[in-house]
Amino acid sequence: MANMLSIEGGIEIPHDEFQFSYARSGGPGGQNVNKVNSKAILHWPVSVSASLPDDVRARFVEQFGSRITVDGMLVISSQVFRDQRRNSEECLRRLKEMLDQVAVPPVPRVATAPSRSAKERRVDAKSKHSQKKEQRRWRGDY
Repeated sequence: MANMLSIEGGIEIPHDEFQFSYARSGGPGGQNVNKVNSKAILHWPVSVSASLPDDVRARFVEQFGSRITVDGMLVISSQVFRDQRRNSEECLRRLKEMLDQVAVPPVPRVATAPSRSAKERRVDAKSKHSQKKEQRRWRGDY
C-alpha cells in the first residue's frame, strides 16, 4: 500500500500514525527562506504505536532512546531540501532507516577460541620477528 511505511520483517506502519508540522528553515536561501515553511518535523508516538511489535519497540527505545521525548514521542526533522514534500519524505526515509536497524533481532555472538595451529603460527611469527630485530643489533665484537 502507498499509505504504509514498510520495514524489514513484514512490519508496516500506516501513515496516519505520523504527524507532521512545518517551520521555516534556517540557513541560506534568499528571500524564499523568510516566507516558506519548508522544514518538516515528524512526530511519531513510538511508545503507543500498535503497528510496532514489542520486541522491535524495545530494541528501538534501547538504541534511539535519546531521540524520544519524555511522553514517548519520536521527533525527526529535515530541512535538507527547499520544499515541504521532499523534507517530509526525508523524515520518513530516516525513520525507515532507523527501524530497519532494529527490525531484525541481532544474532548472538558465539565465543570461539583460536585453534592450536593458529596459536603455533602466532608464536612462530613472534619468534621470527624477534630474530629479525636481534640481527639488527650491534654487538660490538667487530
